[in-house]
Amino acid sequence: MSRWLPLVFCLIAPLLRVAGQTIRADTRLVLVPVSVTDHRGATVNGLDRANFTVFEDKAPQAIVAFSAEDAPASIGLIFDTSGSMRDKLNVAKAALRAFVDNANSADEAFLFTVSTRPDISSAFTSDLGSLAESAHLLSAGGDTALIDTIYAGLERMRSASNPRRALLILSDGMDNHSRKSKGELMRLAMEADVQIYAIRIDSRVRTKKAIEQQEEQRGLALLQDLAENTGGLHFTISDGEDAGSVVTKAVLSMRNHYLLAYHPTRSVQPGKWRRIRVKLNVAHTNVSSRNGYYPE
Repeated sequence: MSRWLPLVFCLIAPLLRVAGQTIRADTRLVLVPVSVTDHRGATVNGLDRANFTVFEDKAPQAIVAFSAEDAPASIGLIFDTSGSMRDKLNVAKAALRAFVDNANSADEAFLFTVSTRPDISSAFTSDLGSLAESAHLLSAGGDTALIDTIYAGLERMRSASNPRRALLILSDGMDNHSRKSKGELMRLAMEADVQIYAIRIDSRVRTKKAIEQQEEQRGLALLQDLAENTGGLHFTISDGEDAGSVVTKAVLSMRNHYLLAYHPTRSVQPGKWRRIRVKLNVAHTNVSSRNGYYPE
């Protein structure tokens, strides 16, 4: 099967295998990727099905399949090279290099750059070192079409080879040139089977104009909303020393998340938002998962 839908799998084949389990596919199946971290932001491994409870629209759901494997991932890299990144680009490059150093050798990734318009620097490749080398040569300039580039990245993820899929955004969150709206992007992000991880690059400048502070807050809100609504994580870094540890946490979460599967207990009405909530019975942990889905 070439594509798992973490939200609603509209079943065609009579059987589906999840983590080595064969389950009968005679109703709709909802697959929910979940990341678990401790108070330091480190990935928590070793949990089992009994640790999780899934609710859909406040109703508990029976988990029919469970996976906790370190599996290869398809990752889209959204790398901001617009003018607002001029004094932050070296930090972003350090973060990208840390991603390559921590990636699974079986991962694949593409590289989109953000400027006046989205630019495809590299299609999907398993030669991740070439992506870091390409990024090393980039310079900052132009306006910022961040929303448009993330939107294009989500669409490109449809051609991914691995069932685990994520976007990693390296940006300050600024946007002044996108044609798409935040609302359009959020709708696509919540429909896609892609977790979004956002690393916001903060400026070291402490004295900023009010309008600059407002723009930064809007950018931070955009990246936080994307991550939280898709089950990913978001971080802020301000220097190269932070990049390695933060990116390591993000990459481990991408590859080591848990996958829960359940059949909705209520009939699914196409196009109507269904809210998902995942609870964990382990103290001092944080759970990140998609907060819902639109049935097809």
